[in-house]
Parts: sequence; structure tokens; C-alpha cells
Amino acid sequence: MHDAEHTKMEPEDVLSSYLEEVPEYFNFGFDVVDMWAKKDRNRLAMIWTDQEGHEKDFTFRHLMNLSNQAANMLLKYGINKGDRVMIMLHRVPEWWIFAIAAIKLGAIFCPTPTMLTPKDLKYRVNVGKFKMIVTDVENSGKVDEICSECPTLVSRFVVDGEIPGWLSYPIELTYPAPASTNLVQLPGMKRTKSSDPMLIFFSSGTSGEPKMVLHSEAHAIGHVLTGKYWLDIKPNDLHFTLADTGWGKCAWGKLFGPWMQGACTLVYDIRGKFKATALLPVLEKYEVTTFCAPPTVYRMLILADLDKFDLSQLRHCSSAGEPLNPEVIRVWEKGTGLTIYEGYGQTETVLCIGTLSDMEPKLGSMGKPVPGWKIELHDDDGKPVSVGEEGRIAIWSKPKPPGLFLEYVGNPDANREAFQDGWYYTGDKAYMDEDGYFWFVGRADDVIKSSGYRIGPFEVESALMEHPAVQECAVVGSPDVIRGMIVKAFVILAPGFEPSEALVKDIQKYVKRTTAPYKYPRAIEFVDELPKTISGKIRRNVLRDLELERHNSNHGTE
Repeated sequence: MHDAEHTKMEPEDVLSSYLEEVPEYFNFGFDVVDMWAKKDRNRLAMIWTDQEGHEKDFTFRHLMNLSNQAANMLLKYGINKGDRVMIMLHRVPEWWIFAIAAIKLGAIFCPTPTMLTPKDLKYRVNVGKFKMIVTDVENSGKVDEICSECPTLVSRFVVDGEIPGWLSYPIELTYPAPASTNLVQLPGMKRTKSSDPMLIFFSSGTSGEPKMVLHSEAHAIGHVLTGKYWLDIKPNDLHFTLADTGWGKCAWGKLFGPWMQGACTLVYDIRGKFKATALLPVLEKYEVTTFCAPPTVYRMLILADLDKFDLSQLRHCSSAGEPLNPEVIRVWEKGTGLTIYEGYGQTETVLCIGTLSDMEPKLGSMGKPVPGWKIELHDDDGKPVSVGEEGRIAIWSKPKPPGLFLEYVGNPDANREAFQDGWYYTGDKAYMDEDGYFWFVGRADDVIKSSGYRIGPFEVESALMEHPAVQECAVVGSPDVIRGMIVKAFVILAPGFEPSEALVKDIQKYVKRTTAPYKYPRAIEFVDELPKTISGKIRRNVLRDLELERHNSNHGTE
């Protein structure tokens, strides 16, 4: 806990300490948010807007005071260091206020997507032993439905109204008197070490129950690399990361990444059905300087007439979450004059492989391992593979670089599988070229073995994406009597194209010309949508299972 002994740290010190040695004591709430608030009381931290055009601005000073008030409320209702608090809110300022409040207290906060069902919620609350949930009136019904089956959940906190049996943020702010903006110091309160737990994410696994990924206070320090060197955020920038508050990418680009640099973040509160092209007027109106979005969004943005928008203030674009197809980068560059810098990380990490702002991008490559992270590609026996050969992405974890997760909570099997001989295995495969750039192949279980060849789905998908008829696609292995497995593509057609046998042949021919002929999809199925996780990643395992099921039922009837 913060006290008289707590050492003040300048942002430059944080960076040098990242590159040399992580400080023993660190707290993002005090050492970053409050530091900026005291250094420059007018420094803008957040511009919030919604789809109706309402706006609110917050300085770091506002956030210091508001988070102190919220921390006092959490203390009042029994939240102390080490307690777990779930925050399930849309992109509203209260998400940031309560996240910083929890960090200041040394409580462990867990960002949670608002689209979860009561069943999802019950699993998470019980497996994570959460003590409090902070949400809004809209989502309170889900909590009420499950709270009698969640013994550890002792407090429910609503941020935008009053509900019987719930604590109310508006009431706590005003009654009987406004909550104090000075954080209460209770006896026995301890400042946080950089190694103390701070944050739990539930991994958006494409199969099985989500795992609890535990990060320490040093996670924020790890995002110096994400924010400064990959997103290229400078102190006077307005950065816009399009990410939902329930996901790790929000922490990358809407919390730790920009605020470690003292920059302002733009928050666009999106509800309901969302059209990606609605982002273009937002980028124009707010004169956004640095922008990060997932590949799905860039794929939709390039369908718009980019010339119609004044994006002259935009100087740096990046993408992560999944690899971005080179064709999309080419079209974006043609329309905006800017390339897209790709990066790789997981719920378990910060940015650990990336095309940093001073590097020459190679279209379709993830970039290179970032400073401070020792990363190799290993075969199944844990031995490094040769240049050009695909291998498992392995991160050296002794000592753990700041930003690498502590552990999967309560899951010794997953920890044993992930951490072996001092290495953390990400579960992803890649290969490295002769210049040291890494190229994503796929999740280990996505790789297709066909007629003795090993085929990564991403390369085939990138070739497909270059065909004008293809808007989005997913490639999986489909069981085949002769070859064991064939490459099959599920394709969403671009506007103006209709499914036909002739189109199938044209797409296949195109892919044969673009990549090694053995990789072309022998089967193509046109679909209206692709199965995705709630964080927007394509669930290839669902398509694989579908193909297996079809094969088995056909096989059974023959």
C-alpha cells in the first residue's frame, strides 16, 4: 500500500527499470496515474464518447480523485489487499475508475465481458472465488440469477442506479456526504510489491473451459514496450485501441500502454450491432494520432471509401489478436498512406514479438522478439529448429520478464503443460526467416497434415483474402479417405458475389498461383458467418469438429 516510504518514479525511470531491473515496490495507480496527476494537473487522460455523440473528458487528476473515492467505497464494504473483484461493464468511465481503485488497494481485479451468460458468470465467480462484482443495471439480472449459487460473492455493486440489495455508486458518491477523494489509510495496509498479484484474465480458449491467467503489478511495466515501442505512443498523442473492456487488449491499449506514456486514450462506447466503418468519422473528428484494431475490423474498414475521410493526423497503425492478411495491409496503405505494424502477444503476456515503430515491416510477419524477452522456436522435443522451419513459440521464463503471467490459478495440469524446463510454451507455431522475423503458422492444433505435408491455415487464408470475391475466411483440415486430410475453406463472400461452381474453381486456381499448389483448398464452402470466440477470434476447432462429424455420418451410411 502507498505510504510515506513509497518511492516516486518518473516514467523514464520505469522504462530504465524495465530494461535493467523491475523495482521491488510498484503500483500502477499511485506510481503512474497519481504521478501524472501531480506532475501536470491538466494533463488529459481520457476522452470518452458514445454512438450518440455524448462526451466526457477526464484528466489524470480527475482519475486520481475518482479512483480514491471508489477505493474508499471498496474498503468500506470489505475489499482489502488480495481480495478478488470482478468488473463487468461496457466501455464506461467507471470501468477505469474501479480498476484503478482495486489496483491501489492491492485487490485483484478481473475484467469480464458484458456478453457473458449467467452460466458463464457462475463458472467464473465460483472458480475464481470472487468477493464482489461491479456492473450496471443492464447486467444486474444475470448476477441476481446466480448469486445464491455463488457462496464467495458477498457484495454486488451497481454503477448507474439503485437496486434493492445492491451497493450503489451514485448513492455512495452523495450520501450522507460525498465520498472523500483522500484514500483512507487503515492500520496494517501494505504497499504493493511489483510481484504481487494484480489482475486475472479468463483466457478466451477456443476449446475447453477458460483458464484463469494471473498477472502481477509488473504487468503494467511490461506494457512500456507495448505502448511506447509498438503502438508508438508519445506523451501528446491521442491513442485509440478498439477493444472491449472484458479483454486483455483493453489493458494493452486503453489502460497500461497509453498511460505509462502519459498519453490520452480515446474511448468509444459501442453497444449493440456495430458497423466498423462508423469508426472512420470518429478517427477524423477526434484527430486520432495512433490507432490499433483487430484484423476483423481492418478487413471491414478497407471496404469503405477511405479517401472520403480526413485521417491526416493519423501517423501510426497497428494490429494484433490474429495475423493480418498482407492484402488488407496493402489496401489500407493505398487508402491512408500508412502501413499496419503487427504484433504478437497473448492473454498471458504483453507484446512479446512485434514490428516495432523503428523497424521495417514485412507484410504478414509478426516482427521480431522485443527487448528483454528471450524467444525461440522449438520442436516437439524442446530443441531449437532451423531458420525457415516451423516450431513452437517458447518464451524463457527464468526470470520471468515483466508482463509474463505468474500462473494459471488453481490449474496445476495447465501450468505443467505450459512451463517446461524453464520455457513457457504459448501453444502457437511460427517460423523465422533469415532476417530474424517471425511468421505465424497457427495454433499447434490448427496445423493441417495432408498427404505428408504440414500446412498452416493462415498462409492459405492470406492467399484466399487476395481474391476479390473473399471478404473473410477460415481454413481447416477436413477428413478425407485418400489423403487423410484435405484443406477446406469456409468463405464469406464480398458484396456483389454469388456462390457458384465456377467461382469455386476460380478461387482455387488463384490460390494455386499465389502459394505452393499443394496448399490450395480442395473444398470450399460458402457461409454467411464464421464461429468466433466472444473476443472475435475465429473458432477453427468448431469447423474442424463439424467436418469430422459430417465425415463420420457419411462414412457410417456408406
